[in-house]
Amino acid sequence: MEKIPLSGLLPDEICASLNLSPAFRGKQIFKWISLGAESFSDMTNLPKDLRSLLEEKAVLRSSLVNQVFRDQDGTVKLQIKTHDGLLIETVLLTDIEGRKTACVSCQAGCAMACAFCQTGHLGFARNLAAAEIVEQFFFLEKECGALDNIVFMGMGEPLLNLEAIRKAVAVLTHKDGRALGTKRITLSTCGLVQGIYDLADKGPKVRLAVSLTTADEELRKELMPVAKTNPLSRLKEAISYYAQKSGRRVTLEAALLGGKNTGPESARRMVEFARGLDVNINLIPWNPVASLPLKEPSREECEAFVRQLEAAGLNVVLRRRRGAGVNAACGQLGSAKFSKE
Repeated sequence: MEKIPLSGLLPDEICASLNLSPAFRGKQIFKWISLGAESFSDMTNLPKDLRSLLEEKAVLRSSLVNQVFRDQDGTVKLQIKTHDGLLIETVLLTDIEGRKTACVSCQAGCAMACAFCQTGHLGFARNLAAAEIVEQFFFLEKECGALDNIVFMGMGEPLLNLEAIRKAVAVLTHKDGRALGTKRITLSTCGLVQGIYDLADKGPKVRLAVSLTTADEELRKELMPVAKTNPLSRLKEAISYYAQKSGRRVTLEAALLGGKNTGPESARRMVEFARGLDVNINLIPWNPVASLPLKEPSREECEAFVRQLEAAGLNVVLRRRRGAGVNAACGQLGSAKFSKE
């Protein structure tokens, strides 16, 4: 872009990029951005000549909302167009207690090619910049009001764009801006072992969720190509390391696929994998994608799976479907394609 997108910059970086002084000007601009300012003219405590400079040299948002989709269950999905014409999606989820969570994307498309995920079948265009990630959060706040949490569970694999995510987290947690706590931030990965170690060692200390799907090594390779180079034994070691280093319990996620990974042997293997780990387990009945040759699990399959895990003393949550009416549920993002129109 010819102009500087300010939404991905910290206060001192705003000053440095525009040669501004005194330093408090960067803090003022940063605060306005976090409050959802839509134009530089809204920044009434800035001198007029500074606002003119900002108009000439910078932009508040590098992307724009292309379409808004609303489901009857309260889920909101935004289709966002980037400056180079790519389409990405971000989702607002509301739980039964009314807490609002932004599910944001970190890439346009995804290279992981998980068999049960719509996004993984789109291919990969590029990583998103920190500004493009932060803007998803602010677009959702404008549409839906103040948000409580953010999860990196949208389009793409977060650990393949970790530097941009680190920057986005730094912006969203900064005390002079949105000031989110890191306990309100979750990063979900398909299981990139080296990336988990990197996150543990260099931060940020966010909550970690790992898409396990199955603890059957061969089936996992079939469903998740990442498993071919990130075997379960190494993944378990990385999860244990992250929990110890961060002091935070890790979540294991599994998309339950009818007739695939829901039987007693699949449950037994998951129990064995979880043994010795400080984890919660989230089970997600697969959300149908018309183009994928898989089927939804029956209620009986799901309940039997839950009972077997709970009998082993594991903390298990069977997630409710949210957003399927607008293709915003887990695994459905990208139905409108990420490619240029």
